[in-house]
Amino acid sequence: MVKLNKIYTRTGDDGTTGLVDGSRVAKHDAIMQAVGDVDEANSAIGMAVAALGDCDEAALLRRIQNDLFDLGADLATPVTEGADPEWALRITPGQVERLEAEIDRLNEALPALDSFILPGGSAAAAAVHLARAITRRAERSVVAASQARTLNPPARTYLNRLSDLLFVLARHVNATPALGGQGDIKWVPGASR
Repeated sequence: MVKLNKIYTRTGDDGTTGLVDGSRVAKHDAIMQAVGDVDEANSAIGMAVAALGDCDEAALLRRIQNDLFDLGADLATPVTEGADPEWALRITPGQVERLEAEIDRLNEALPALDSFILPGGSAAAAAVHLARAITRRAERSVVAASQARTLNPPARTYLNRLSDLLFVLARHVNATPALGGQGDIKWVPGASR
């Protein structure tokens, strides 16, 4: 368990930050951009949880928030040649498979798309859509960071599946009257000309 007694350490005042293995990188390093974008996605998911209230969908998102902390730790732990140290926390294929199972479960009851949809609807669905867009940015940041350093492959895959899950979840929320949903808002090409 993590124990934080002191919030400021002054070690980052020089523009660097520590990775899990004790090495230091610039705060603007691509890996720190990725960690920060994952943190932002996690925060946006927290807003969606608050908008949803106490329901199964919020519980699903809280589990995902925990996974995103695992993902941040994974990204902040350099991949070493050979076996990872025992203390390295990595995203696993099983975590990706769990997202895929949730996507399939939620999507099963939704009507097929016959148009692109606008990110919106209920406040809760709009919050989930925002989290989806931020998750896509986090994925792009992880891909960029992987150009400079070796990363755990399931980390990138997790973010790709998570954005898919958030899209399906936003549709599910908009399709569920008990969650304030009133259906998808469809894109009408050229409607504002």
